[in-house]
Amino acid sequence: MHTPSPCTCFQLRRAARRVSQVYDRHLAAAELSLNAYSILRRSSQPRPLGELADALGMDRTTLTRNLKPLLEAGLLSTEPGEDARRRELHITTSGKRRLQKAFPLWQQAQEEVEALFGSSRITALNQQLEALNQVLEQGQHA
Repeated sequence: MHTPSPCTCFQLRRAARRVSQVYDRHLAAAELSLNAYSILRRSSQPRPLGELADALGMDRTTLTRNLKPLLEAGLLSTEPGEDARRRELHITTSGKRRLQKAFPLWQQAQEEVEALFGSSRITALNQQLEALNQVLEQGQHA
């Protein structure tokens, strides 16, 4: 038995890695990682890279690195935005098909985690994480 760490970041990251493994295992049948799935889900409407990075809680450099295989696979494309200096991300027809294939797999992963931890605990956890995210986001902009 190990002694629980008092470090909130460590606890969150360890749990996130384990939960990500469940989702990655399910999404492998659609040839997507959880990261790739999340990017595709949030790219259903054209949006600037900076806006997508904010929505995902990533910095632009990390997002750009994660976009590369999706762009190379033809699941996403970039086009100039209203302002020619800004690039917008667009999901392709192929990306939409892959997302449709992945959704039920994502749902299976979601159900597995919920079954393991309990529905009411998952609801409470998600509410707490959302509240933590909002507080941290406000603190960054203060």
